Amino acid sequence: MYRTRLTRACLLTAIASAAVTLTALPESVFGQATTQNLPSSARDPGVRGGAAGAGGALPGLTTGENAFFENGRAEFAAAEGVGDGLGPRFNLDSCGGCHAQPVTGGTSPATNPQVTVARAFGARNVVPSFISPNGPVREARFQQNPDGTPDGGVHALFVISGRVDSTGNASGCNAVQEDFEKQVRNKNIIFRIPTPVFGAGLIEMIKDTTLVTNLAANAQAKSQLGISGRLNRNGNDGTVSRFGWKAQNQSLLLFSGEAYNVEMGITTELFQSERDENPNCQFAKVPNDTQLFDTTAGFPALIQAIENFANFQRFLDQPTPVASFPGASAASIVRGKQRFIDIGCALCHTPSLTTSNVATVAALNGKTANLYSDIALHNMGPGLADEISQGGARGDEFRTAPLWGLGQRIFFLHDGRTNDLVVAIRQHRSAGNSSFGPSEANKVIDNFDNLGDSSKQDLLNFLRSL
Repeated sequence: MYRTRLTRACLLTAIASAAVTLTALPESVFGQATTQNLPSSARDPGVRGGAAGAGGALPGLTTGENAFFENGRAEFAAAEGVGDGLGPRFNLDSCGGCHAQPVTGGTSPATNPQVTVARAFGARNVVPSFISPNGPVREARFQQNPDGTPDGGVHALFVISGRVDSTGNASGCNAVQEDFEKQVRNKNIIFRIPTPVFGAGLIEMIKDTTLVTNLAANAQAKSQLGISGRLNRNGNDGTVSRFGWKAQNQSLLLFSGEAYNVEMGITTELFQSERDENPNCQFAKVPNDTQLFDTTAGFPALIQAIENFANFQRFLDQPTPVASFPGASAASIVRGKQRFIDIGCALCHTPSLTTSNVATVAALNGKTANLYSDIALHNMGPGLADEISQGGARGDEFRTAPLWGLGQRIFFLHDGRTNDLVVAIRQHRSAGNSSFGPSEANKVIDNFDNLGDSSKQDLLNFLRSL
């Protein structure tokens, strides 16, 4: 059901999207470890069943804070229409559609809603070849402009032309989809899938000094394994940015506003300009979503949708791991956690960090965030490099992905190229080439391959317990 312009939902987390599960690249591309091609009985246990263990509010919220959380969750899940400002170019019509697995706030669901939205309400879109019904939600970026200069921006998959929904009529819009198949043929396209937003408020409240100290810790062990890393920083004030695949966004409000504009084409007071200013395709005032400048109802005035989205994420609790699940005993998971530490995974995937002790929201104050990430950028080599720069992040650098909630994720890596956890681990290995140096994870992945099968299985069980 469509919401009015003042009650909206979105946020394909700028980071957003992916679709078809691609055939994994041959492992010979990524490294030369002597054990990497040997048969192994260890297997990814697959998406963990049972309760989601995620999606609820942080414990300890006040009545008012919980009301903001619930209102934000409703906005986040709601669909947008032409009259709300959707488009002219967009990737999906709701945030909740992308962030749906295992519950609202998560990542790409098993059934890709982009396939349906392409032609919904009479829209005249063609589904690109890299979007499939059972692949991850996908966002497309072009690496270069036609003149050879760097591009890197999101190119929305769909247009509203022909769409007539309950909020507006875009039958007269003449916007045309970009030629994505040409970019595929020219190998000038990369993809992103949605990042989960569970525990985002906790991440936002980790002090910069905590991140700096953590990155400097265990220096000798990191050096021996070839691990370095650095924090992405705002180019103006120098503070640490932390959201998105390359930690390119500094705050949840910025993260929300950018996604609203990039993924749904909806403008706000944070991002005022339409990405496509075709006059035949404008069906809402600009900015499309604004705060309500009306004092008749008293203050505070109705806030923007992006503030609701930010509040939902800010008050969204971290996922709860399980002690065991069918096929994985508690003992195996405990052993697997130790193997995770032993081989060096925890040197980047920091098990926990503590939030600020002076947070204005008590529920975020001095809390342990079990995120399994250092929020830092690391060189991942040519195997994962996408040649896209964002903020201070270079083309082969990515933020250490938080692993909380991994047990119920379907698709892995920034582009969703695999749904197999073993493949995802091994594709962290990559020898250098003329464009990029070797992956910082190479020796850690060698250590993984050198584990016995039972130890590998324990580690995989541990990861699926998160």
